[in-house]
Amino acid sequence: MSDDKCLHICTPLLESVPMSKKTGFKVFIKCDNLQPTGSFKIRGIGNVCQKAMKKGGHHVITSSVGNSGISLAYAAKQLGITATIVIPEVTSESVADNMRELKANVIRHGKVWDHANVYATQIAKEKEGSIYVHPFDNPGIWEGYATVIKEVKDQVQQKPDVVLTCVGGGGLLCGVIEGLQSVGWTDVPVIAMETRGADSYNQAVNAGKLVTLPDITSLAKCLGALTLCQKSLDWGKLHPIHSVVVADKQAIQACRSFLDDHRMLVELACGAALAAIYEDVIPKLQKDGKLKDNIESAVVIVCGGAAMTLQALLDYKNIVGIK
Repeated sequence: MSDDKCLHICTPLLESVPMSKKTGFKVFIKCDNLQPTGSFKIRGIGNVCQKAMKKGGHHVITSSVGNSGISLAYAAKQLGITATIVIPEVTSESVADNMRELKANVIRHGKVWDHANVYATQIAKEKEGSIYVHPFDNPGIWEGYATVIKEVKDQVQQKPDVVLTCVGGGGLLCGVIEGLQSVGWTDVPVIAMETRGADSYNQAVNAGKLVTLPDITSLAKCLGALTLCQKSLDWGKLHPIHSVVVADKQAIQACRSFLDDHRMLVELACGAALAAIYEDVIPKLQKDGKLKDNIESAVVIVCGGAAMTLQALLDYKNIVGIK
């Protein structure tokens, strides 16, 4: 990936003392919640927007529940081009306002992301000079996301035994594995975390083919793609991936625990990944023979928190009955 106009930063890789104490092995947190846009999305979106400019594009269009749209708006503003973002009904008005503050044109359409995406592609076809940016099923996106692992390779003292990430549409999963392959960590397993009701990856893995969910019923709307990208499913044939689904309550509790441990407020998608530590997912996988017993270190991709507020976390706690 070209770095001539790199729009993302190299984020810290920190050893989490509380999480390491809980697990008995070193847990490193890759803090992509500290990106300028508040999430990892700028890595991929920025890369694609740069490529669009080089092709003569002056108007980028995407669909997003939140983070992709914020990153597209940011990238477009930095590059001096126009951005249009189609968001579904589930996207909060505060997130939409964040996009507007970055000078993006925001259109609300459809109940879930998939509906918004259909409309975004239609708009792109009608507007001359515009380039549609798929938020996760896009090789340029994966290429950008792979940089998170390349940074980890430079930052960590030894190869981790496992990488933990969340899965929505599958873009981050593709990028993480692409990164692992590129740095020679081809044997490092990935735990792919989802919440129940937004578990299109887990259902696809179990079915052996892509599955379209009837609706997104999880509170983690940012994980809400009815159908994930085919590439994320294909990687399972080439790289060790373990799909795990947790309840919304577990993801919310993980966000709360992470806030207590590190004073960082992250969204439910990130909570799903963190739940792999706080809900003892790794020992369960070890017991099932899916992970080796002598794990010495793990890396958790802390993907972001741009769409989360303290009030939202409190509201989520009330909804699921956490005191």
